[in-house]
Order: sequence, then C-alpha cells, then structure tokens
Amino acid sequence: MKTIAKILGGFIALIVILLLIICERDRPVEELIPLYANKDSKFMPIMGMKVHYRDEGVATDTLPLILLHGMSSSLNTWDSVVISLKAHKRVISLDLPGFALTGPSPEMAYNFPYYSKFIDSFATRLKIKRFILAGNSLGGAISWNYALHNPSRLAKMILIDAAGYPKKGESGSLGFKLASTPVINNLLLYATPKALVRKSLETVYYDPARVTDEQVERFHDVAIREGNREAALMIFKGSFKGNPESIKEVKTPTLILWGDKDNLIGVNNVDNFLKDIKGSKAEIYKNVGHVPMEEVPGKVAASILKFVQ
Repeated sequence: MKTIAKILGGFIALIVILLLIICERDRPVEELIPLYANKDSKFMPIMGMKVHYRDEGVATDTLPLILLHGMSSSLNTWDSVVISLKAHKRVISLDLPGFALTGPSPEMAYNFPYYSKFIDSFATRLKIKRFILAGNSLGGAISWNYALHNPSRLAKMILIDAAGYPKKGESGSLGFKLASTPVINNLLLYATPKALVRKSLETVYYDPARVTDEQVERFHDVAIREGNREAALMIFKGSFKGNPESIKEVKTPTLILWGDKDNLIGVNNVDNFLKDIKGSKAEIYKNVGHVPMEEVPGKVAASILKFVQ
C-alpha cells in the first residue's frame, strides 16, 4: 500500500509540476486590442459587452450581410471574403459573445435563444431592419436558429459547413476532443498550449501546411482573453441544445456551401440541409476543409454574390 501511495503521490506531483509549467494567465483585452483590432474596427456597447465589429463596404446598401464565425474563431475568418464582397455590398463581421475581442457574456448564457436576442439587438443598434445572415460551423447553427426566431427580419441565409445534425464518424480536432472530455477539459481553463492550438488548426484545413505561426499566435491570444476559456468550456460541456428536427421549419431562402474534405462536420450534412430546408441550394468545393471562406475565399465570395444579388 505504501508503494502504491508513493507512486500515486509522485504521479500527482508530476501533474502539478506540468500544470505550473504550462499554465498561463488570462490576457486583458486591453493588451489584445492593439494587436488584433484595425482601422475598420469598432466597439459597440451592448448587453453588457463591448462588441468588436467591422462595418465595411456600400454604406447605402439596404440589405447588408452579417457574417458569423465558428467556435473558437473570430471575425478574421472572413477577412479575405470581405475584401471581395465590400465592393458590392455592405458587409458586417463581428466577434460573437464568448469569443475573441468581444469576450464573455455577462449573462453567461451560451445558447441559441441568447444569440438570437443578441443578433436582434446588434442589428437594431445599427438601424438595420432586414439583412442577410451568413454563418460558418457554430455560426451556421446560430444562423438557422435565428431564422426560426425572427424570420421576418431575415431576407436570405448562407450556411457554410454549418453545425446542426448529430456527428457521424467525423474525426474532429484534437483540441475539440479534449475540450469535450470530462475532467480533462477543466484543465483547459488554465493551460492552452500553442502546440494544441496548432494541431487543432491543422485539422480545420484540408492542407495543414497553410497554418502559419501568426495564425497560431492570434488564435492562442484570443483564446486566453479574459473570460473566453470559461465561455468555451461551457459551450463544450453542452450549453447549446439544438433540435435538428426544427430545421424543417426554416422558410428563409438558403444557400449551403461546404468543403468536401471537412473533418469536423462532414459533407454528408449537405444532403440533410437540402432535404430539410425546402428550396435551398448547395455548392460543394473540392479539396477544401471546414472553413471554405479562408481556403477558397474567391469562390465563396462569388457564390455569395450570385445568391444575394
């Protein structure tokens, strides 16, 4: 028994030492704004937050595009697409509550009703009556849930590798797997190694070689922004409770865009959305992963413009 106790004690001591080595403090948003906000960045005080957003393009456009990023991402995921779109449309990208420079919701309510209320409030503050909503991954699930919440305000919708249906054998990313594993995921509140960030990003893209040191640094920095790790942990523990059956109730004209090599949300989901959203259309990009707007931004911009004009 003494031997076992010594072994266990040594194992626990090793874990504590490792945690002390890799643990890192939360970063105040004031440190990150000079690094990741640009000349087009604005901060809107709303619902107890200062929401980071960019409002670009044709200011007189009466039917603007609002772009929603996915889990653990930021408005930067749309940067290359916005360059193409803003010559033709008013384009608004933002860091959703719980992520990037916007940071955590004071309500700590990461669920579809909360984000629907947030989108309503955000659009109202910008004096936008109707708009087109585009969302990737989690942002896609937030989009189709919003289409159920307030269909009269939504003119059209674009779902890009959107969440919504149960997983069917997708390999997923290492970071997402760890974050979804009970007990272990609690450690991510204190330790978010850059190696883990890089490995997760490599899974997102079809070509892992496209991941840069600059990307890893940015994703890591905004992940450890004050409050963001707690928000992410709540989401990974299941704060979103979606009902796939309700997708059949969506009436908004919808375009579905997908990468055929998506390891996180498989391309088989396209058929599900086409079947459930009557009249929807789809385009599938070859040799593209989970974020087509980053991997083939020119094609995605062209698909969006053709749909919305």
